[in-house]
Amino acid sequence: MHAGKRFTLKQVVYWTRRDIYFFFEYSGIVTALHYFLGVRWLIIPWVAIGLVGTAAAFLIGFKNTQTYARLWEARQIWGGIVNGSRTWGILVRDTVNADKNVIRELIYRHLAWLTALRFQLREYRVWETTKIKSNVEFSRYFSVPEYETKMEDELKKYLSPTDLEYILTKKNKAAQIIALQSAHLKKLKAEGKLSEFDFIELEKMLASFYDGQGRSERIKNFPYPRQFATINQMFVRLFIAILPLGIIQEFGKLTEGPEDLFIWATVPCSVIVAFVFHLMERIGEATENPFEGGANDVPISAISRSIEIDLRDMLDEKDLPHPLTPVNDILL
Repeated sequence: MHAGKRFTLKQVVYWTRRDIYFFFEYSGIVTALHYFLGVRWLIIPWVAIGLVGTAAAFLIGFKNTQTYARLWEARQIWGGIVNGSRTWGILVRDTVNADKNVIRELIYRHLAWLTALRFQLREYRVWETTKIKSNVEFSRYFSVPEYETKMEDELKKYLSPTDLEYILTKKNKAAQIIALQSAHLKKLKAEGKLSEFDFIELEKMLASFYDGQGRSERIKNFPYPRQFATINQMFVRLFIAILPLGIIQEFGKLTEGPEDLFIWATVPCSVIVAFVFHLMERIGEATENPFEGGANDVPISAISRSIEIDLRDMLDEKDLPHPLTPVNDILL
């Protein structure tokens, strides 16, 4: 997510510069055909263009509303994970009648779950936009922790060698880590180190973590419906394609003849209007997948680190990791 005041104009232009170049080239070609060759059949009545623009604006507004809802739901899910993790920490610390090593194992295994979950949520899906050339270039402004390390190396910090070997054989590693937690709690209850009531409460906590994981996976694995995304992009592109054909007619009404240079004002005017519509569509596209590893993601890496700091602080550990800080005002 962007943790600063706003994206700078430089960043926005850098992100969309290829499209801006195309808008200049396309509107320049249309204007040149009209000015130098007198091609009049390219002109389209402004009323028709306005109708297409209205439809495109409606679809853009609908898409951006829905993609923002996906982003906000993802943030709420991880807000619940934060609260649940802290509750897990104090319940384990204060209800499990075992030595510190057992308590530490339960808390560290929870950190392993967070680690596995965030790595799984960063995996690429074919509908995501991180591999689009403009997004690849823009990624120089930030770094994604999950792309810089391996899950196995991170899990080594929190799991015993036996647990790690077992988990690495599983497909959904995060889900199986929760299963290990439950099995451990059952063993502690059988040994008399955990009361029946406390066992039930801790199992409820594990269920809430499964719920948070499942809701995150639903957002990750079910994209914004492709039929809506497709028609939204088609309408925006159609509007941008016919836009200079209508604007050139309006500027033509202000000229004294076909040789009047004022007709070239069509180019910057078309670029500005096309840029506005295109940017709104791109923003919706960049928001629809809140775990893909883009600049507008929910900062699950930073959230996980803050949870780790809180839980390890509950264990009275001194060598705590530092919070993740924004890079160029972008926090992941």
